[in-house]
Amino acid sequence: MHRHTLGVRTALSAAAAVGILVASPATASAAPVSAPVAVTAASTGGVADLAGVDYGTWRRDVKAVVDTARPYIEQRTANADGEKQAIVLDIDNTSLETDFHFFLHLPTPAVQDVRDLARYAHSRGVAVFFVTARPGIIHALTQYNLKAEGYPVSGLYVRSLPDLFEEVSTYKTAKRAEIEARGYTIIANIGNRPTDFVGGHAERTFKLPDYDGKLS
Repeated sequence: MHRHTLGVRTALSAAAAVGILVASPATASAAPVSAPVAVTAASTGGVADLAGVDYGTWRRDVKAVVDTARPYIEQRTANADGEKQAIVLDIDNTSLETDFHFFLHLPTPAVQDVRDLARYAHSRGVAVFFVTARPGIIHALTQYNLKAEGYPVSGLYVRSLPDLFEEVSTYKTAKRAEIEARGYTIIANIGNRPTDFVGGHAERTFKLPDYDGKLS
């Protein structure tokens, strides 16, 4: 499934599920929250099956990547020398377990290993930015979900006009460049699709599994 399609489906389903006006951050923060779905064979919605991987395997594959990122961030932050450091995270199946949960259950659970890494980086003075291809109509809901799941959020970039008409990789590259223009050094960029990394503007990249594009 293409990521822009996923974002639109997330927007429509999430808005219907919680009955909120997603344009209002205040309303989103007050929205009733359904309990997260327990991850079982019945709750994966078939997307994980298409990828040929079960939830446990995916979690182990994610952890293997995060385990290489943490010592790098530890070393890099120890040598900050006063610079403003940042990490950039994708959202769907990078920060949140989007494809392993029904959209009708909010908040979507965090990818725990990635959340722990983001918290660790933030504790060492690193800003945490999210750059996603999700549409702007669910900016407030997405930010609410991230914070409800325990992520530090220094900034959230979503696709609004005219970004909706750009290639995802072009849009994401431009947003990383904007972060750098604010004086930050992006020490790590973490995502699960090639479009998360095209164009540079990060010292290191860490790619989570997408199983040849089958996991959005």
